[in-house]
Amino acid sequence: MYGRLAMVLFRSTVSTLSFLLPAIVMHLVHPVCGYASGPLPSWNDGSAKTAIIEFVEKVTTEGTEGYVVPEERVAVFDNDGTLWPENPIPFQMAYALDQLKRLAPDHPEWRKDPLLAAALDADMATVRGQLKEVVGSVMAKTHAGMTTEEFNRLVRDWMARAKHPRFRRPYAELGYQPMQEVIDYLRKNGFRIHIVSGGGADFMRAWSEQVYGIPPEQAVGSIGAVRFEMRDGKPVLIKEPKLEFVNDKDGKPIAIHRHIGRRPLAAFGNSDGDEAMLEWTTVGRSPSLGLIVHHTDAQREYAYDENPQSSGRLKTALAAAKKRGWIVVDMAKDWNQLFAKPSL
Repeated sequence: MYGRLAMVLFRSTVSTLSFLLPAIVMHLVHPVCGYASGPLPSWNDGSAKTAIIEFVEKVTTEGTEGYVVPEERVAVFDNDGTLWPENPIPFQMAYALDQLKRLAPDHPEWRKDPLLAAALDADMATVRGQLKEVVGSVMAKTHAGMTTEEFNRLVRDWMARAKHPRFRRPYAELGYQPMQEVIDYLRKNGFRIHIVSGGGADFMRAWSEQVYGIPPEQAVGSIGAVRFEMRDGKPVLIKEPKLEFVNDKDGKPIAIHRHIGRRPLAAFGNSDGDEAMLEWTTVGRSPSLGLIVHHTDAQREYAYDENPQSSGRLKTALAAAKKRGWIVVDMAKDWNQLFAKPSL
């Protein structure tokens, strides 16, 4: 009896294993997800992914011609349109418009300013048509007069509760997963990561560590004027309604020199505003890496280059990419995932 039972169990086990063995082998050869399949799992196999990995391997392999010591491994990333979306308007502008509406009941005089009135009425045609002028007017009303600590608190509160109008997710959850993987991959290979963005430095420093793991001292952006005061016996910095430095286009290499003090080894951007930064990083230097995120995915995000909804125009930098040897990322083809899955 027991011998017959043992034989039945043996045959059942063999049958089960014969069914499962092909699946087990396939899993071992082709892991399903995560870094078990190698770096950059949200990137489809292709020239862009291969170029990033080959560059990192080249500059980190000791004893080879391309090896670069860790101290010189600096990577700079634009933010809006490179690390997260910038349409229909940049996130800092979305924050400023929300703050303008919150404060407007106490300032009826704002209605006399056509630009502020357009912002309050969500007249996006006017806002986009005069974006720089509107940004200046709105920032002056919503950023100035408070301490830097108060500003940080307001920005963090907004990041925790506000949601993108299309994606219906908090802005802090809208970092591009493929680019976060690039940041992590570079960091694990001895790179120091900096944001170099046209956005306000104070705005980015309020959340950059939470969203990207990039500490505030490594966020380089446009600089608003501040003044020092003693209030109630405590030292504070007060934000003033003017810009001291715009970190865009030719300003980006200047800001890198001022704030970082090293010429980057790798630069990542998405627009003509990043062209000078890419040139400063790559032209006449080998090894080096320049990369442009090209927004080609209208289904999952947006498709644009010369004619964005707001900022992020890409024309001259795209034309220069072939000449300069920069990687052009086709978002629709190169990324198999756009954002990280929502946290439960």
